[in-house]
Amino acid sequence: MAKYKIKIIKDKCIGAASCVGIAPGTYQLDDNNIAYVVKEDGDTPENVLLGAQSCPTNAIEIYDVETNEKVWPKE
Repeated sequence: MAKYKIKIIKDKCIGAASCVGIAPGTYQLDDNNIAYVVKEDGDTPENVLLGAQSCPTNAIEIYDVETNEKVWPKE
């Protein structure tokens, strides 16, 4: 079971693919170079979070599945 719920804000994604480089089992780019989630538990929870944190535009939001608390980005 996934530890995190992932939300991609497509308008913010610039296709840098840093998320894909860190967690390719979770993140991929579509034909328009916009990130999407392949599988929320496709990588370790640490790499899922690191992939989101690597995004230069904070286009990936991470929520705790159990509490629905926003984990990233911190606001």
